[in-house]
This record gives sequence, C-alpha cells and structure tokens, in this order.
Amino acid sequence: QVQLVESGGGLVQAGGSLRLSCAASGRTFSNSAMGWFRQAPGKERLFVAAISWSGGRTYYTDSVKGRFTISRDNAKNTVALQMNSLKPEDTAVYYCAAREIYCSECVYDSAPNYAYWGQGTQVTVSS
Repeated sequence: QVQLVESGGGLVQAGGSLRLSCAASGRTFSNSAMGWFRQAPGKERLFVAAISWSGGRTYYTDSVKGRFTISRDNAKNTVALQMNSLKPEDTAVYYCAAREIYCSECVYDSAPNYAYWGQGTQVTVSS
C-alpha cells in the first residue's frame, strides 16, 4: 500500500515557476513507478510526467518537455515536479500517482496503470 499527499500548488503568473511535491508513505515506495497527471475543469485526467522507481528513466508528455522536470528521492519517499515557464493552459489540478512494480526502469503514461492516487493540488496560471 502507498499513500500519497501532494503539496506546492498555487497561483502564479505566466512564465513563472512552481515546484510540486508528493510525499509517499508505505513500505513499497522505492519499488513504485511514479507519475504526475493533471485535470482541468470539465476535461479528462491527462498524463504529465513519469519516473521509474530507480529514477533512471523519465517520460513526459510533449506539451511539457523542456519546461517540467520530474525527480524522486527514495530515501525521503518523495517525488517532485519542477514546473518552469508556466502557461495558462497548465492550469489544472495535479495528481501524484504510484504503481508498485518490480521493474526498475519501467514508466507508465496511462492512468489505469496506476493503483494509488493523491488528493490533488491546484495549479492556476494567470495570463
């Protein structure tokens, strides 16, 4: 079992930065692939970024490549999403997700692949 709590959301102007953090509890965090998703009002939940449990592999949706960076610290049971050059279209609730998997370099970009979800944190980017 993995429990996830996101933090770090807020209101920022276009071009600004935010750093989201996801704190995980549960003994299997270091064996979990992690992901960030986002959901805008009235829209479906979409993939943003993923990282393997080793931290050695990352994957991003095209719209955030070069702007967002996902990272993890297995010693602290945390995963972060550094978001730079934010745009109004990045406005959404951001969710952290985890999947227990014994594959050190696997990453997943589909929501059904993840068994555990946080409650979400709101990110609002003003123009």
